[in-house]
Amino acid sequence: MTSGRTVVRSAPGKLFVAGEYAVVDPGTPAILVAVDREITVTVTLSDAADIVISSDLVPRAVKWRWLDGRLHAPGAKNGAPVEHGAHSAHGARGALAHVVSAVETVRRLLAERDLPLPGLDISISSRLHDNGRKYGLGSSGAVTVATIDAITSLCGLDLSLDARYRLAVISSAGIDPKGSGGDLAASTWGGWIAYQAPDRAFVLDLTRRHGIEEALRTPWPGHSVRRLPAPRGLAFEVGWTGNPASTTSLVSGLHRRTWRGTASHRRFVETSTDFVRASITALETGDDQGLLRQIRRARQELARLDDEVGLGIFTPELTALCAAAETAGGAAKPSGAGGGDCGIALLDAKAPHDISHVRQRWAAAGVLPLPVRPAPEGIEE
Repeated sequence: MTSGRTVVRSAPGKLFVAGEYAVVDPGTPAILVAVDREITVTVTLSDAADIVISSDLVPRAVKWRWLDGRLHAPGAKNGAPVEHGAHSAHGARGALAHVVSAVETVRRLLAERDLPLPGLDISISSRLHDNGRKYGLGSSGAVTVATIDAITSLCGLDLSLDARYRLAVISSAGIDPKGSGGDLAASTWGGWIAYQAPDRAFVLDLTRRHGIEEALRTPWPGHSVRRLPAPRGLAFEVGWTGNPASTTSLVSGLHRRTWRGTASHRRFVETSTDFVRASITALETGDDQGLLRQIRRARQELARLDDEVGLGIFTPELTALCAAAETAGGAAKPSGAGGGDCGIALLDAKAPHDISHVRQRWAAAGVLPLPVRPAPEGIEE
């Protein structure tokens, strides 16, 4: 490979439409939509053996070197880069963790194929943030998918969408095994998708025992992805609460409450499965009113879970967001784990006055209407 050769790849962010929390159980369905904001990763071949990563989310580039198959920064302790000062470098480690894991995962696949990973300069720019503000559009998933796509393309690997998604799951599960991987699927396939998560413990164990190549070939229990048509006559509106939320923290909080395995947990998963499947049918048959009914059910079930477990899914801003949309005859709910970030609304596309009124009510309640729309589907295979 020629030094200086460059590959640029982008991956869109995502929003959950229905199925949050339940989707972390393998085989439980959810609906997600990719959005028209993305993360772009530029990878350039280098003469050095180092991996240099720069991002618009960290103050300076960080140089990483290989040690026993893992990336470490010179002078690092336990893998945390300290060469530019402990405080700022520790922040860089956190901000770049998903990129670093993606590079390590691709290197493992290349090693299994007796191929080297060359030195790389990796540059990341994000439209999923605004001046460092996090909107909750799945930036960690998008950067993982874009990094894997860029590096494998630069190294001449012709991978299917499914293979790139699987590499992203392996990479991300090593950081957060409780994550569903729905963000990775949306960032990979684009558009509207129906998604069922694999058993991540199975995936990690399979990879550890038999390698990544085998994990790319073997069926994953519970896993499914398929594309869905967009709603025909509904406008998709997004509101940001102004408060960032941690999906990992909220999902972990639910696990710590020993809720899993209880009658309440089983009821929640069963109810979620029912309204997600009904929503999928509504999308596939063009039944917009049916879809609105199911999205309202999804909001009600999230509210019931919040009341019972006390996670803080619904903030005052998210409650106001939902109320404004339902008053206009639409449907709305938190998107993702809640506790801040974004809410979504589906409104009659032929009623622009109602849509404008909802946006005004959002603004009055401290909710910022985001100029975010569903992204088109990715490349067909």
